[in-house]
Amino acid sequence: MLGILTGFAIILAIIFVGYLLSRTGIIGDDRQRLVLNRVAFYAATPALLFHVVATSDPANLFSPVIAVTFLATALTALLFCVVSAIFFRRDIPTTAMGAASAAYVNSNNIGLPVSIYVLGTGAFVAPVLVLQLVVFSPLMLGALSVDGGSAAADGGAPDRHSSRAKILTVIKNSLFSPIVLASVAGLVVSLARWEVPDPVMAPVEILGGASIPMILLSFGASLTSTTVLDSVADRPSVLTATGIKLVGMPLIAWLLGLAFGLSTEGLYAAVILAALPTAQNVYNYAATYRKGEVVARDSVFLTTFTALPVMLIIALLFGR
Repeated sequence: MLGILTGFAIILAIIFVGYLLSRTGIIGDDRQRLVLNRVAFYAATPALLFHVVATSDPANLFSPVIAVTFLATALTALLFCVVSAIFFRRDIPTTAMGAASAAYVNSNNIGLPVSIYVLGTGAFVAPVLVLQLVVFSPLMLGALSVDGGSAAADGGAPDRHSSRAKILTVIKNSLFSPIVLASVAGLVVSLARWEVPDPVMAPVEILGGASIPMILLSFGASLTSTTVLDSVADRPSVLTATGIKLVGMPLIAWLLGLAFGLSTEGLYAAVILAALPTAQNVYNYAATYRKGEVVARDSVFLTTFTALPVMLIIALLFGR
């Protein structure tokens, strides 16, 4: 239980500091707040991800628990997209942020202490982080790069050359973003079992340490300018993403774990990982691209505050 409480205490305390900085005018407006997101996106987060992935054990990538987590993430995101398409159709970036909010777990600043103190090992966190960043982040960033237009400006048929150019731009933006490049570079270092010299890795580690605090400070500062669930248009997406994240994803992970024949320990690990709240990275991506920002922000807020009792219930159900 201590790991769960520690992880949530870290996040909530820094969010509160960001809120206070905004309320007192030290962070004056959205332009100042978004500087934190941009620095995190283009510098600090890539450094953090390179360090985490490069120093991870590649053998952990092939754990059955990680396979279950990967499939649970994909199925959860798909579930949100299906529900959204049937009941409240939104543009591609907003839908992508809703799917990410439902499936992209906070595997770092909450996942790490939870994994160490609750599961007894940090071995599961790095592989989950790698899979999310190498597989799912490019998809999110690609969706955020879509402008939503599919037809020509005059209302006629779409221009094939223009459509092709847009697709290539989306692929380029997603694959060559600093987040993805750093994750892939770290994966190469990990798989090759190279050891990066300390004069190189130490500055990377220090810069990466600024990532999560900056994202959380910006998140807290954003809470003074708006109210959670204030947007009527985004409310269905937010509530659906939150419900699926808190209940749907752990249930999907549990069913997959049973199908994969996981041990009790492995099943508990998979369900706990699935119950982690939405990662702040989802909000950082949305805030950087200024698309689907409300859905990401509100979902992160709600899941961060409500995941704790869900995880405590899971622990009790497994007799922990």
